[in-house]
This record gives sequence, structure tokens and C-alpha cells, in this order.
Amino acid sequence: MSEIVVVEPIFHHEIHFEQGETSTARQQHHDYDDAMSITNVSSNSVDYAVQQGPFDSERLPTVFASEIQRFLRVANLLEREEPRVAYLCRVHAFVIAHNLDKNSSGRGVRQFKTSLLHRLEQDENATKRGGIGDIRELKRVYHVYRDYFTRNDKAFDLEQSRRAKLISARTIASVLFEVLKTVTYTPNNQALIEGNAIHKKTEFNILPLEQGGIQHAIMQQNEIKAAIAVIRNVRGLPPAQDFKKHGAFVDLFDFLQHCFGFQEANVANQREHLILLLANVQTRHTHNQTSILKLGEGGVDELMRKFFKNYTNWCKFLGRKSNIRLPFVKQEAQQYKILYIGLYLLIWGEAANLRFMPECLCYIFHHMVYELHGVLSGAISLTTWEKVMPAYGGEPESFLKNVVTPIYNVIKEEVENSKGGTADHSAWRNYDDLNEYFWSPDCFGIGWPMHTEDHDFFFVKSKVKPDFKKARVVSPDIMKEKKKKKKKEKKVEEDAQEETVEENEEKNEKQWLGKTNFVEIRSFWQIFRSFDRMWSFYILSLQAIIIIACHDLGSPLQLFDATVFEDIISIFITSAILKLIQAISDIVFTWKARYTMEHSQKVKHVVKLVFAIIWNIILPVCYANSRRKYTCYSTKYGSLVEEWCFTSYMVASAIYLTSNAAEVVLFFVPAMGKYIEVSNNKICRVLAWWIQPRIYVGRGMQEDQVSVMKYTLFWILVLSCKFVFSYSFEIKPLIEPTRQIMKIGVRKYEWHELFPKVKYNAGAIVAVWSPVVMVYFMDTQIWYSVFCTIVGGVYGILHHLGEIRTQGMLRSRFDNLPAAFDVCLNPPSSKRGKKRRKGFLSNIFQKLPGEKNAIAKFVVVWNQIISHLRLEDLISNREMDLMMMPMSTELFSRKVLWPIFLLASKFSTALTIAKDFKGKEEILVKKITKDKYMFYAVRECYQSLKYVLEILIIGSQEKRIIRDILSEIEKSIEETTLLKNFNMKVLPALHVKVIELAELLIEGDKENRHKVAKALLDMFELVTNEMMADSRTLDTFHFPQQNEGGFVYFRDDDQLFSNEEMNSESFPFSNENSVHFPLSEDSMEKVKRFHLLVTVKETAMDIPANLDARRRISFFATSLFTDMPDAPKVHSMLPFSVITPHYMEDINFSLKELGSEKEQDSIIFYMQKIYPDEWTNFLERMCCENRKSVEDEHGTEELRLWASFRGQTLGRTVRGMMYYREALKLQAFLDMAEDEDILEGYEIAEKGNRALFARLEALADMKYTYVISCQSFALQKAMNDPRYKDTIDLMTRYPSLRVAYVEEKEEIVQRRPHKEYYSKLVKVVNGFEQTIYQIKLPGPPQLGEGKPENQNNAIIFTRGEALQTIDMNQDNYLEEALKMRNLLQEFLKRQGRRPPTILGLREHIFTGSVSSLAWFMSYQETSFVTIGQRLLANPLRVRFHYGHPDVFDRVFHITRGGISKASKTINLSEDVFAGFNSTLRRGCISYHEYLQIGKGRDVGLNQISKFEAKVANGNSEQTISRDIFRLGRQFDFFRMLSCYFTTIGFYFSSLISVVGIYVFLYGQLYLVLSGLEKALIIEARIKNVQSLETALASQSFIQLGLLTGLPMMMEIGLERGFLTALKDFVLMQLQLAAVFFTFSLGTKTHYYGRTILHGGAKYRPTGRKVVFHASFTENYRLYSRSHFVKAFELMLLLIVYNMFRKSYQSNMTYVLITYAIWFMSLTWLCAPFLFNPAGFSWTKAVDDYDEQAHLRRSSLGSRIAEILLSLRFFIYQYGLVYHLDITQNSKNLLVYVYSWFVIFGIFLLVKVVNLGRKLLSDNYQLRFRIFKASLFVAVLSLIITLSIICELSLTDLFTCCLAFIPTAWGLIQIAQASRPKIEHTGLWDFTRALAREFDYGMGIILFGPIAILAWLPIIKAFHARILFNEAFKRHLQIQPLLSAKKKKHRP
Repeated sequence: MSEIVVVEPIFHHEIHFEQGETSTARQQHHDYDDAMSITNVSSNSVDYAVQQGPFDSERLPTVFASEIQRFLRVANLLEREEPRVAYLCRVHAFVIAHNLDKNSSGRGVRQFKTSLLHRLEQDENATKRGGIGDIRELKRVYHVYRDYFTRNDKAFDLEQSRRAKLISARTIASVLFEVLKTVTYTPNNQALIEGNAIHKKTEFNILPLEQGGIQHAIMQQNEIKAAIAVIRNVRGLPPAQDFKKHGAFVDLFDFLQHCFGFQEANVANQREHLILLLANVQTRHTHNQTSILKLGEGGVDELMRKFFKNYTNWCKFLGRKSNIRLPFVKQEAQQYKILYIGLYLLIWGEAANLRFMPECLCYIFHHMVYELHGVLSGAISLTTWEKVMPAYGGEPESFLKNVVTPIYNVIKEEVENSKGGTADHSAWRNYDDLNEYFWSPDCFGIGWPMHTEDHDFFFVKSKVKPDFKKARVVSPDIMKEKKKKKKKEKKVEEDAQEETVEENEEKNEKQWLGKTNFVEIRSFWQIFRSFDRMWSFYILSLQAIIIIACHDLGSPLQLFDATVFEDIISIFITSAILKLIQAISDIVFTWKARYTMEHSQKVKHVVKLVFAIIWNIILPVCYANSRRKYTCYSTKYGSLVEEWCFTSYMVASAIYLTSNAAEVVLFFVPAMGKYIEVSNNKICRVLAWWIQPRIYVGRGMQEDQVSVMKYTLFWILVLSCKFVFSYSFEIKPLIEPTRQIMKIGVRKYEWHELFPKVKYNAGAIVAVWSPVVMVYFMDTQIWYSVFCTIVGGVYGILHHLGEIRTQGMLRSRFDNLPAAFDVCLNPPSSKRGKKRRKGFLSNIFQKLPGEKNAIAKFVVVWNQIISHLRLEDLISNREMDLMMMPMSTELFSRKVLWPIFLLASKFSTALTIAKDFKGKEEILVKKITKDKYMFYAVRECYQSLKYVLEILIIGSQEKRIIRDILSEIEKSIEETTLLKNFNMKVLPALHVKVIELAELLIEGDKENRHKVAKALLDMFELVTNEMMADSRTLDTFHFPQQNEGGFVYFRDDDQLFSNEEMNSESFPFSNENSVHFPLSEDSMEKVKRFHLLVTVKETAMDIPANLDARRRISFFATSLFTDMPDAPKVHSMLPFSVITPHYMEDINFSLKELGSEKEQDSIIFYMQKIYPDEWTNFLERMCCENRKSVEDEHGTEELRLWASFRGQTLGRTVRGMMYYREALKLQAFLDMAEDEDILEGYEIAEKGNRALFARLEALADMKYTYVISCQSFALQKAMNDPRYKDTIDLMTRYPSLRVAYVEEKEEIVQRRPHKEYYSKLVKVVNGFEQTIYQIKLPGPPQLGEGKPENQNNAIIFTRGEALQTIDMNQDNYLEEALKMRNLLQEFLKRQGRRPPTILGLREHIFTGSVSSLAWFMSYQETSFVTIGQRLLANPLRVRFHYGHPDVFDRVFHITRGGISKASKTINLSEDVFAGFNSTLRRGCISYHEYLQIGKGRDVGLNQISKFEAKVANGNSEQTISRDIFRLGRQFDFFRMLSCYFTTIGFYFSSLISVVGIYVFLYGQLYLVLSGLEKALIIEARIKNVQSLETALASQSFIQLGLLTGLPMMMEIGLERGFLTALKDFVLMQLQLAAVFFTFSLGTKTHYYGRTILHGGAKYRPTGRKVVFHASFTENYRLYSRSHFVKAFELMLLLIVYNMFRKSYQSNMTYVLITYAIWFMSLTWLCAPFLFNPAGFSWTKAVDDYDEQAHLRRSSLGSRIAEILLSLRFFIYQYGLVYHLDITQNSKNLLVYVYSWFVIFGIFLLVKVVNLGRKLLSDNYQLRFRIFKASLFVAVLSLIITLSIICELSLTDLFTCCLAFIPTAWGLIQIAQASRPKIEHTGLWDFTRALAREFDYGMGIILFGPIAILAWLPIIKAFHARILFNEAFKRHLQIQPLLSAKKKKHRP
């Protein structure tokens, strides 16, 4: 940790209130509300401040940063106006700093003191004011601020600016009060007495609980008041004097603090935590209570059940009585309950890393609650005969020092033994091992107080590390030195171990307890151990299928034939053997846990082993003795089976099966199984003892009967298809060829056969059957994928997924949305009760909702959604106008004004229809009303025109004329005589005039008054003269005395609506005030909408144009038709928190990162090109034309935010998560507001009704908390990192945002600096970071994996009953946030047997629009998070947590180990272990698709590969973990299958598929090189191509990505249409999707297999910005061992196979067998360059190349396995040397021996060259060249001689290369595996040199074709088009961007 901490600078204009007003003026005006400035005392002081400037308080030593920071800030604040007071504040800061570190031993302390002292010397005289003392000056300034605060602190509805002033006043007054106390020596000073009343702790999180705090609306909530009253009920507690406390207890937490010694900050944190919990629970139980001001028992009891369910289960499991004891008096019982919950929360809040050990916390709580009950009841100790008091007392930090720290130290020491996670898991205890020790009654031997000195739990193996420096090996002499040192070290270690043993003997022989219950051992056997039932089932089924195929049955009834049946049941012998293997493996794998294993488990292992041995004797003996010896009984006539026959073996088999009968019964009756597992009944415990190990977790996981039947049916279908396919196409076709192979006797081999006496051609049979068997074991994964697609698709259809897929579907269903919204998102009224939905396939919603204000609420919400789309720049201003819905009183009468985009061109179309229509009016009405939106458009246009005329024409006679014309129209409509009375041909002309009038009204120019009058007159003339068939009725109605000419004077345009003065008697329409123009603003909104309505064209039907906006609106609309729980009112909803871990990722893009838009490599250039429409919308919103004008008018902040919100930044995530708060406020507004407020709109009501919105803020605070856990915040703060400032800006922008981090501080202990660690929660107040809580930790918290430790640090600061985990590359949307309260109601519903503990959500991948890879990845990820998880949750019931935005039952998980696991390495995929843990602890995980969260993914191949590697590493660690073992062992059979194939099974099946290819090729190589294949085919003409093709076809499906493709196609089809899905699939294949998925297969299999063997799992940062070119060097290093080497090996196998099979096999057969393998090999070689941007650019290709690092070291067992695998490379040499012409067909073993001499000769030659280079190359260049030339001539002469004498051919030379290169590589692999033994010898140097030559060779082979292709320009363009097709669609100029990216990455 750096020595300094950054302090935010304080600027004058940010802190002071209104400036320029003196204190005298303030006293005269007595108005401190509008202007508060205690400055400007004298002009001299102002001049001084300007000259001196503020003291540099940016960076402070950590020793006293938190203690003096506020004084320096206030000094800088006051310096300009009150320099003397500022001086006194700095003096006070100096005194504190000096007292804390008098010797200046801390980092940076001496420099700071010197600087501050120098400043004080300068200020002392300059700031003195004659005649005024310092105390008087301080008092004056202090009173000004204090008085202002006192007058205003009761208001809770202040504006934000006034609230900020109030907070600043209190901060300044508090600081000055502390200074005043220091300089004032009078104990009874009145100022100090008054100050004590208000200067309490000012920092608070949500609730300002301290007296004198600013009054908030949240404190006015009745539930909060009731909760606080309960917490402050201290009646009946022991006297405070018993705990050495002065004064009475303030509340129950104050009592617990002084009773047990908890930290003050922890107490404050958990006090607020519990108050909010009680208040929120009370909101759900209020209807049951008589008084809401009194806390009901129901809520407290609910919390008791949640918090102590795990504790009571733990007590029950260990056979101990719970220490939670309640008195009989009801009032006292409630107090006891609150105390117990509070005690647990305080333990949990201060437990630090112990929070990962829930049963350890149960142990601590068990003893402390016993002491608490003793204290409360006044019990007397039987030993001391005094009152019972806590064992560790109540001193400050007593709990931390005496309870937490000893256990923490054990964890820390064990982690140190792990060597950063690289040590073997069995060598150290992780969190699980330490926690599981408390699953045994032995844990009570630790005692209380804990026996930290003499109990084995606290003993950790010490690793003595002698202080020897490691020397680098550079010469043999240094190697010898190192050997000597190693011997010394070894001797020292042995001596140290002997001393340790002696010490242990002296200390009662303390021993390391070792692992607990389970040992994580790196072995593929773990897969068999965990899922032994599945593998046994597959092996036995394979045996049965082979037996059935051999008997060639014609009917299923023949299975009951005695011979067939006896052969089939021979599988039980195999079963007994597998049981024996299982029993032995259980003992071997748990050997290192023997010290902590219960005696009953040891007995069980021994008994199982004995029984397995017995059965392995009985069954084979019975089978051998009774084979074909039947005892038969005849059956009745007409039976299907004529007679029953049995043998003694059959009887023995039946008895053997009885051991599994209990499992079968319990499977069909899961309730009985659950009871047996969780019961403490002795009989049940005996039964459970045999069925499963007695451990605390994993018991009672059974699902209900319906769920069991559903997933059982699913797997019966899958397995049926799998076995039918395996029998028909894999096994049966091989039976007859196998028989023939066994009959043929091959005596002539083409090599030296090592085992010539092996019968039946066993080698050939193994080679033929092995790949088929491999496929048999993995093809279930394919069938699972097929059925996943089918079942997931059907489920999606039934649940209305894809209900609205397109804009057309949205428009057609939009009128249903208000009703759907009312059902889903509006809380049901008390009258109606719950809103019920109908069936799946019915139209579940009425057209319009029933409630009066429901439509108005929908309009408010819809408008808010559209407004936020505009704020996010997804739509333009015009699009917003077209999509908004106007608010009007008509909404309360169920008349809706629909958005214009629905009605686009509908009115024009209706005019055209009416104009050309001929026929009955009823038919015209049907035509118009058939299109509902056309009808809405016509109706609204008529009503709008009517409204415009009514407000525009104000002359009385004119109004009557217009009214009567409208009456005539309406009358005609009623009488269906409209076509008869009006000429429809005139409508287009009238339409034009109406548009003209609307445009004039919108312009609002007074000069156009006459134009308005003219337009009205034209309209009037058109209607009366040309449109109305007969206007006489109108004429005579108004003027009965007129002549036949009618309205002659109306035809004068200058008279009607004229402004000229005329005789009113002659011209009744000529009054100058007859037109009201211009119109008011309220009226203008309606006129604008009217104008849009009559002018908008068909193009508006395509809005919004932005694809993301379309997707979001469509999904929101679709989700309203899904089944979701009823929404409660915000007041009654479950409270929740969101937590986001953050490390070093971007918060917002800096200006430097954005760059210039002229620079084609800048982020801003990239963003403008890929989001051109959003950039245009942004400029429109800013009212700017370009970036420069944006920066000039609005600064750079808006530009930074715009770009950051389009990247994967924390700023984007925070904005999205804060939408939850906005949504809650909006929904609370709709719950609480009156109709008038709703009519005004949300924004207007927010500004006008502050009291209402203060209540909304309070509700939001109660219900929602957002905490960011910034792992590096303290470091960023110390380094003055820009990300620190960005974080502060985030908290400033979102005041309710909180940041949690760990601070490393230096404290002076015994005059020496000592590191202390604090968990801190901060917020920003008035632009400054303010610490809310600061809880001391026992040590550095980062002991395990970083992310879970980071989450664990922040989780204590979260609130509520639910917790959502959000990664920093995720996003959220307002419309999705609106559904959160519905989602939380799922916690109150049961999912089968139990309510859910984790709610799974779907994700939208928003990074699929740049490159083809990003597109593939987004579709793959989307299919997994939708159709995949849909199936996992229901019906399979095995969904876990995958790091997605799941919502946790917070109380459930904080009492059971948290939301992730953190053990180093084993919990690399920490998130999924939270799901495992939840399931094992009887939780339930559901999945819900009506709410989605955005997520970013990697976009480049290297980033994707690193991510795939990380996930594969994580799955490898899961494979060897205890969680997977317990799930596999304790699930029922079919649920176990679901667990396997949806977790590690996918990776293991992928590994098998790749290994199967190797097995097939090496088998074929054996057949070809040995001559067996030639002999069999030529002699017997047996072709087994069909069966092999079947096996390879199954593999090629995987290679082509079918596992990802099928679910992907189905999900795209559901959500976007199946035609779109087909188009996308074809396009993906054209863009090389098959290449990508095949390459990913290689990544998964390599890292999965390597990690199981060698370890090395680690977090791999990927970087998620934009794509860029990767160098050849980087690609080679990343993929050399994972892909390139394997691809070269496969190609070598194919080449050798092709060379030696040509003489007897057709080319077509070769292609059919090997095409998929060729495709995979070429893919693994070429994909890194195909998917590398600018990979075929010549300027980039020529710059790349470097060497490759090698494998890391691993354990001894893994090295042996690696050596055995490397032996496969020697088969090339052994087989090929016998095919050389030089051998002259000799099959003698000496030929192979001689080949080794050749290899050693080549190695010697290489060594000689290297030695010559070292000795001669520096000083004797000429000699060295002559030496090399001589060697070359010698070798060439030898080759020529051999070719002449021994017939050595060119083919032989090529064959030798094929033979010797794999041998050399195999030797390198063996040398690498043997590195510890040869590292310090010359052999290792030679190995490195040889490996380097191999790397050079592979690099040249790879680099050559790339360089050639890069030279061709067309290849470059074609490659860019394939890779960036999605980007080209958006017109992204990708090439300049990539070119510049390369420059940036070049050193």
C-alpha cells in the first residue's frame, strides 16, 4: 500500500452558499435560508487568501489520514474568508498528527509534518487580528453555522441544493466544535454544552439514527418508527454498571456491544441493517396488526425462522440442544428475539473471512447466545458463584481479537501453505475443510473460551523456509553451487522438522488434522467416483448390448430364453467388480482425511470393501459352477413364456440386487427418502448410514413427486434413443466383422511383432472397437442436446416466448398492452384481490383494463420508458414524439390516445378509401373499423380538429356556425347518411387545408394571423360549398329571413373572420376577436400531435429505427404476456440490494482514451462508426452539430458518458442498476399519487410536490441498496488514479450509491508502524468522500480467490431480503427494472417442495454487433442463458448459479456461507459453487424469462479463448471438488444424470470426442504399420467401414458445433422467427462458424484435461474493449501447445495412414473416414489467423515471430501420466523403420535398435554444432564455418554411400523424418515431465535447445502460408469481409481502426 491517501480538493464555489453577503448584512436581513456566508469579514483576509492559496491537502499519510482529513478540508474551505479559523484547524490537525506518530516513523509522515509546520509558521502572524482572540473568533464562526443548521434540520423536503448547504453547515460546525473543545479549557463552557447536543456522529448510510441528525422522510415511516422503538426497548436488561459503561444503554445493540466487545462501526452497521429488516417485514404483516406503530410478532418470527434455520439444523445434526431460549412473557420474548438476531448479525458482520464458514459461525453463536441468555436471566456460575459474564468480556475489539483473529490466523497459515494455490489440494486445508470440522461433535473440544494453544484445529503444518537466494542457472559451476545449497536447505529443513516433532511431543503431540471429509485429488478417477452409478450403468449396458447383439435376437421375448438371460445377467459380475473398484477408490481418495473422519464412516468403508470382495468371489464362482445348468418349471398353458429356468447364479444375482432395492423404493417415494436423511431417529440414521455418508449438507434434497416424474420421463426418452442408436449403428455392425477377424490367423507381420502368440488378433479388435466404445460413452451428450432443443422449444412456446417478435406484431398487439400492464405490473386493488390469468394458449387479457386509472398509469410508465430511450440516445426527438402517449382526462374514461407510430398513414389511407368508395355506408364503416388503428386515427383526427376549432374560434356567431356544421356531421354519422349528405371527393383538398392550418398554428407567428383566418375561411368554404350536399338547412337555421341566394356574403373571403371594422349587422362573422391566435403552450402540444397525425407517412411504421430500442420494446411487450406473480405495492414489496465487484476495469473512458474523431484508432471514432444513429441522436439532444460544439457548450463529461455507456464500463453498469431506484420511485408514485398528480405527469409532479417525492425517496431507500465492492479503490486513491475520481463522480451523480473497499492503514504500535486493515463503506456528500462505517479486520482479507473475497467484504453493507449479483460488464433498462417487484414475489412461491433460494434470470448479450466472432459468441451465450437454463430449471431441477444476474435469498445465503465460495484455485469458478452450495443445503434454484439483464462478452478470438480456458479450468476444478462429488452421490439417478451432462459432463464428453479421434487414428496406424489391416482386408475381404463411419459421424457432429447449433436455432426461431433463424444459421456457416466452434472445442478439451492432470487453473483477464490485431508471437504462445502441436500430430497420423493404406484401400473410403479429422486439424492450425483482424495484412505479417514458453511443473503422479502419454510418439519410429527400403524387408528387432543409434547420432551432431557455436562463433568465425561445412559434407557423403551400398532411397529419407520427428518430440515431452530430476544437468539445456528448434520449425510451417496469402490483396479484403460482416452492415470502417490498434500495441 502506498504511503499516502488522496484527499479530494475542496473548491470555494462548490462549498460556500451565496457569496458577497457579510455577517452584518445577514444579521440585518435575518434570512439565512437564501444566503448563508459566514465569510467576507475583511478585505485584507480575502487578499491574503488569494496570495497564499489552500494548503496542499491532496495526499496524506495513511497513519492519520482519516483523523485529520476533515480539519484540512474545512481549513481549505474557510481560508479565503476566515483565515484565522483555517489556521487554527490546521494547527489542530498538526497536533493530532504529531500525537499519533511522535517519532515520524510512518510512511511519508516526516515530509507531511515538515510541510504543514512550514505553512503554519507562515500563517501564524499573517492571520492574527488585533484585539480578537482565537476562542472568540472560533465561537463566532461556529455559532453562525450551528444556528443555521439548528433552524433547518427539521425539514425533510428541502431541495437538493439547500440540503447540500445544510450538510456542509453541519460538517463545518462539527469540525469547529472539535477545535473549540481543544482550545477551550473551561469545563462548563456554554458553547460546549450546547454543542454536545447536536454534534453526534454525522455519517449515516440510510437511516440518520443519531440525535440531532438531519430529518429525513424515511424516519417518518411508521414501520421505521416501530422498529426503532423495539430496538430501543432496554427495559429488563442488566444494569450498565455491570459492563463498566457510564450511563444507561441506548438500545439493544449498545448492550450487545458492551457485553461482547463488538466494534462500534459494526454495531452501527448492523443496527441499521436490523431496523430496515424489521421495518420491511412489518410492511408485509401490517394488515394483520391492530397498530402499525407497534412491531408485530409475525415479522419478528419470520426473521427468526430465516436466520436460525441453519443453526437449529446444525444443532439437530450434532445432537445438541439449541441455546435459543425464549421467556414465556410475550413482551420479553420479542426483546429476546431481537437480541438473538442482533447477536448473530454482529457476529456475522465482524467475522471477516469466517463468513465463508457458516457452521463455524454457528459454533461461535452457540456459545455466545448461551452466555447472552445467562446474562439476561441473571444466572449464577456454578464454578465462581458469580453472575454469568461473557468469556471474553466487553472490552473494545474483544470479539475481533479473541474469537475472529485466532481462527483467521489458521485460515491464513493454511493459505500460505497452498503456495498461491499451486500446492496440491491435499497439502492444505481450505475454507470447506475448516468449516466442515464443525460438522462433527469433535468441534466442541475446541471449548469456550477456545483452546487456541493446545487444540489440533489451530495447529498448522509449519513450512520452514531457509533464507537462501535462488541462483539462476547459467553455467555448470553455478549448477554445482546450487546443488550444494539445495543439500544445505534440505538439511536445515530436516533439522527444523525434527525440532517441530520434538515441540509437538512436548505439547501433547499436537498433529495437523488434515483434510475434512473429502480430499481434492487430481485424477480422472474423480469423475468415476462422483458419478459411479452412471458409469456403472453405461458399462453394464454396453456389456448387455454386446451380449444381445452377439445372440442376434429376432424378438424381445427371446431375452427370457434361459441361455440368453443367463449371459445377460453376467453383467452383475462386472457390477461387483465395479463396486470393488469403487470401495477401494473411496478408501484411497479419503486416506488423507482419516484424522477427521468419523469412526462410523471408517467402518462403512471397510464393510463396503469386505462386501465387495465377498460378492466378487461368490458371483464368479456361482456363474462358473452353474453355467448352463438350469432348473426349469413349466408354466400354465397360454402363457407368454412356456417354462421358467433358473440357476444358482441367478439366485445369487437376485440376492445381490436386494442391496439396491431400498434405493429404488426411495426414488419412487422421495418424501420417505427425505425423512430418512434428515431424521435423527436411530433406525433412520442406520439406513442413511449405509445409503450415503453422514455429512451435514446434501441431505433432504429430494424433489416432489411431480418433478421427479418429469425429469425421469425426460431421461427415459433420451436414454432410449441413445441405446437404440448405439445398438443399431455402433455395436451390432461390428459383431460379425469381429467374429471374422478372430477366425483369421495372421502370421506375417510387416514389423517385428512383440506379442506374436496373442490369439484372435486381439490388437486388431481393440483398434476397431476402441473408437466406437469412446463414442458410446459420449454420444448421450448429443442426444441430450437434441432433446434440450425439443423440450426447451415446446416450453418456450407454451410460456408465450416470442409472443411479439417484430414491429408488426408489436403494432398489432399494442392495444392489448394496457390490459397486460394492468394485470402484470399494477398492484391488485383490495377490492379485486389477486389478478388471475387463464390458460397458456388463450388470449389472457381483455382489450382495456377495468380500473379507472389503470390506463393512465400505463401511459405514465410508457412515456417514462420512451423518455429514457431518448436519454440513452436510442431514439431521436421525432421518434420520441411519435412514440409518446399524451396524458388527458379522457384516459380515466377509458379513451386512449395511441402513439402516432401506430397510426402512421392510417388517416391518409382512410381518406383515400372514403374518397373512392362507392356503396353502402355500412360497408365503408366496416372497412374503416376492420383496421382498429385506422379507426383510432380517424376518430382522433376528428376529435382533434374539433378541439382545435373550439379553442381557435372564439367569436360567438362563428362558434355557432362551426358547432352546427359538426352537429350535422355527427347526425349524419348516427343516421348513416354521411355519404349521402357529404361529398367525400373533397376530403383530400380539405386535408391539405387542415395541414396548412396546423402548420400555421405550430409556428405561432402573430404576423400570420390573417393566414390563419384565410385557412379557416378556405376550410369553411370547402365544407359548405363543395362538401355538404345541401347547406340550406344550415342557412335557414341561422337566418330565416334570407333570400334564396343563401349565404351570399359568406363567399367574400375578406369579410369572414376579417379584422377590418365592418357593420356587424351586415357582416355577422367579421368581428376582429373571432380567432384566438397564437395558442397557449398546453394547446400547442395537442396541435403538434394533430399535425403529426395528419402528416406522418408510412415510414413512421418502422420506428424506432434503432435495433436495440426495437428489441427492448418488443421484449418488454412480450414479457407482459408471460406468467409472472402479481406486483405488490412498493411499500409492501421485498427489499433488495445489488452488489457489483470491481477490480481495475474502466469506470468511464477518459478523454485520452476517447482520442480525436480524426484519429481512426480512437474509441470515439469507433463509437461514432458503429453507433452512427445514436451519435446523431446525441448531437440532437445536446443541440450541437459536432463533437467540438459539444465540448464547447457542455464540457467533456457528456461526451465521456456517451462513449462509456456504449462500452463495457462500470459507469454503464451503475447507470443500469440505478434504474431500479428510478423504477421504484415511479411505481411508488403510481401507488400513492392522486388522479390529478398522475394527470400532471411524473416529472411535473416531482418538481411541484416535494413532500410526495420525499416520501418516494424514503421508500426507495427502504427497498433498494446498491453497493460497489471496489477491490482496488484504496490503491487508486493512493496513486491518484483517474479511476478514483471517476468513482467519486459516480457517487456524486447517484447519491444513494455506496462503495465498499478494504483500506490498509499504518498504525503506530510501540513506536513502530503496524499494518491494520479496515473494511470501509463510503458515500459522497457535497462532492467529498465520507466514511460511513469503518470495521477493523483481523488481517488482509484477500486469502482466496479475488472476486468472492471482494464480494464478501461488501456483503455486510447490503440490505434487504434479496441480493442480486451483477458483474461490471452488465447493463439494465428501466422497463426491465419495473418488473423487479414481481420477480421478488417468486421468493414467496413454492417451486415444488420448497420456495426458491436463487432466482435465475436471462441475459441479453449486447456485444454481438462488431465482429463475426462476437456474433457467434453472443448467439452461443444467448442459447445457454435461455433455452439451456430453461431446461435446467424445469424439468431437470439442476440449474445452479453461473455468474449471471441471479437474485439470491439474502438471509438464506448469509447464514449458509455467502453468495460464492473463495478457496484458492478449487473455487476458481466461484459463482457456480454458490449454486452447488444452495442446492446441497436444500435450496431451490428457479429460472424466469420475463426479466432480462444486458451483458457484454469478449469480441476477439484471443479474448474468447482465454474466457473458454478460464471456464474449462473452472470445470476441471469442479470435477475434483467435494460439491460435485456430493451432488453426484446424493442426487437420485436421473437427477444425477442431469447434473453430470449440464456441468462437467459437457467438457468430459468433448474431451472423449477428441481423445476418440486419437484412439481411432493410432489404432489405424497400428493396423497399417503392423500389416494387420492389409492382411485382413486382402485375405478375408472384410470391410468394416460402415461401423467406423458411424463412429466418426457422431464425432463430426460435435466438431461442427451441433451441440451449440441446435439450441441456438430453436431459441432464435422462438424469439425472432424460424425463417430468421435459418437465415442466420446459413450466414454463420458462410462466416466460418463451424471453424470457430471446432476451434473452441480444442480450447475446452486442452485446458480441461491439462488442468485435471497438472493443475494450473487461474483467473485469466481477457480485456473487453474492441477487437485488435494479435501478433503471430502472441497467437503462437497462446495456441502452440493447445492447438498447433495437436493439429500437427493429427496431420502426421493422417499422412502416415495415407502413405501405407493406398495399395489396398480406395481413396473414397479414406475421405469418408478422415474428412472430419482433416477439417479439425486444419481448423486448429488456421483459426487463430483466420479470425485475427488484419491477419493477412503484409505489413503486419512480416513483423511477427518469437519463441514459445513451455509447460509448467506439476505433481509426481501427473508427471508419470504425462510420460506414459508421451510414449505414443515412439510408435511412429517402431512402425516406420520396418518399411524403409534400406532394411530390405528385415523384421529383426535390431532394425529398431539401429534406428536409435541414428537418432543419437543426430542428437550428437546437433550437440556438436551447438558446442562449436559456443567455442568458435565469437572469435573464430571462419573456422566455425569450415567446421560446419565439413560436417555437412560428411553427412552428405554418408547418405550417398548408404544410397549406393544399402539402397537408401529418397522415400526412406522422408519416412525417417516422419519416424524420428515424433520420437524427438516424445523425448522432449518426457524430459519436460522429468524436469525436477534433470533441470540442473546439461541434458536440460539440450532439451531446451531441441524444443526451441521444434518451435522454430512449427513457426515456419505456420508462418509461410500466412506470409504468402498476406501478399495477395484480395485475400485481405475477403478476410475482412468474412470477419466483420456484422460491422460492414453498420458501415464500420474497420481496417483503419485495426491498423492504428496495431501501432498502439507495437513496442
